[in-house]
Amino acid sequence: MAPKPTRRPARRLTHFDPRGRAHMVDVGAKAQTHRVAVASGRILMRAATLRAVAAGGAKKGDVLGVARIAAIQAAKRTPELIPLAHPIAITRAAVEFVLDAGRHALGIEATVECRGRTGVEMEALAAAAVGLLTVYDMLKAVDRGMVLTDLRLEEKRGGRSGTWRRRPGRG
Repeated sequence: MAPKPTRRPARRLTHFDPRGRAHMVDVGAKAQTHRVAVASGRILMRAATLRAVAAGGAKKGDVLGVARIAAIQAAKRTPELIPLAHPIAITRAAVEFVLDAGRHALGIEATVECRGRTGVEMEALAAAAVGLLTVYDMLKAVDRGMVLTDLRLEEKRGGRSGTWRRRPGRG
């Protein structure tokens, strides 16, 4: 007879109290540590649209410059968008774009850092999402069929749970 697979106990959802009501997690007793999160995503578009972005020839101007600023602004304003996110004193927000001509895609990677009591995963994800949404907004006049895809956390460091990295091949 084959041994039974072991199951890890379910983790408690921290944004709910014992009665199932939503609440903001108390992070007051947690140690302040250096925390980093990296999130990424892509926007798929027609080849001609990607060429216009690469050449800086979009009608609305510098698509990547505007999207970079929008992404950084989103990281800073995450608690206004995500109801139970804590206001965090971000020490760094950086955004990089990668053009993938073979897939007709523009990738984004947002890195957010702080020294604090809670992580910056939501800030990095918000930055990547809003950066891609801004690209869509600036290019929608020429390509309404663009698709935002693969928004995900790539890595987080710091805090009690330590480091987590996306495993290769895991989406």
